[in-house]
Amino acid sequence: MKMSAPKKATWWVALILGAAGLIATLVTIPVLSGIAFWLVLVGLALMLVATATKGL
Repeated sequence: MKMSAPKKATWWVALILGAAGLIATLVTIPVLSGIAFWLVLVGLALMLVATATKGL
């Protein structure tokens, strides 16, 4: 499998999801604290898929 760099927009979305999940874990944010784990997981999964898929 050949890896490729993700597009900038995809990278930013994954970074924002991961950072929001991390911050929601450390600080109580009513809307995000309950789904903090899933935000980090989706951000990581998006980054992995974008690296494995060309053009994403």
